[in-house]
Amino acid sequence: MQFRKKIIMKKCLLFLMVASIAACNSSTTSNKPADTLPADTDTNTMHVQIPNMQCFKSIKGNDTVYLKLERFPNVVTGNLIYNFHEKDGNTGTIDGVITGDTLIAEYTFMSEGQQSVRQVAFLIKDSMATEGYADMKEENSKMVFKNTAALNFSKGLQLKAIPCPAE
Repeated sequence: MQFRKKIIMKKCLLFLMVASIAACNSSTTSNKPADTLPADTDTNTMHVQIPNMQCFKSIKGNDTVYLKLERFPNVVTGNLIYNFHEKDGNTGTIDGVITGDTLIAEYTFMSEGQQSVRQVAFLIKDSMATEGYADMKEENSKMVFKNTAALNFSKGLQLKAIPCPAE
């Protein structure tokens, strides 16, 4: 009986050694790197886009407005902060598009503890971002311009270009 146990133990030990050696010697290397893309992948469309950053600020008395834009080829994202003296501030993000020199974006912001969404428009020209105004309507729980062609930038808040702060 003792002899049989020794043989079984030796077989188990031999099996474990062979399995360990096989595992160590197995190779996952091949002629192509592990991160090789399939042959039909278009690598020209796969690249990291670094946004063009622009920052603007307006300070009038105790009122401050700050706009930070991250411009990609097709879209614009960023932050917009309104801090008006003795009024609740609005802090939020924008997502939109620039057509020519006009940015039209959705502004998602918090004010008085409640999240809201409204369209904003800025004319970006000559180191200035001028806010545009037009009549608005509620649509799908958002305030949107009735007619973007009717945007008026002549009396809009003007923000001057500033260097973007380092993050």
